[in-house]
Amino acid sequence: MWVEPTVLRPLMWVVFLLLQCSKVITNSFVSSGLWMCQPTPRCEDQIYNPLEQCCDDETVLPLNRTRCCGPNCNFWPCFELCCPESYGLQKFVVRSKVLGVKSQCSSSPISRDCSQVNTLPLAM
Repeated sequence: MWVEPTVLRPLMWVVFLLLQCSKVITNSFVSSGLWMCQPTPRCEDQIYNPLEQCCDDETVLPLNRTRCCGPNCNFWPCFELCCPESYGLQKFVVRSKVLGVKSQCSSSPISRDCSQVNTLPLAM
């Protein structure tokens, strides 16, 4: 079957452009760089890198930062909450933050009880 070259030329360009576009789309999903169309993570007026930092109480912290929760317990503020269980006995529990939700002591799952022995988290 004979097809006129003038008819094939525009079709070849369309196929070429489609192939090039598919390479760009595929490569953008594979690359580990940030996408320019993604919103930049912010903590108040500061920009931060969510692969290395978090926003906790309007402060940028490194992911491996720890804090004290009660007299004998540490927790990671990027991933956990320190919650008082009772104010009279000064009993504390560490609760897990739920990703994508404004975590609160009343609704977050308990990670560990700080009154128990061996409640210090392992080093990262």
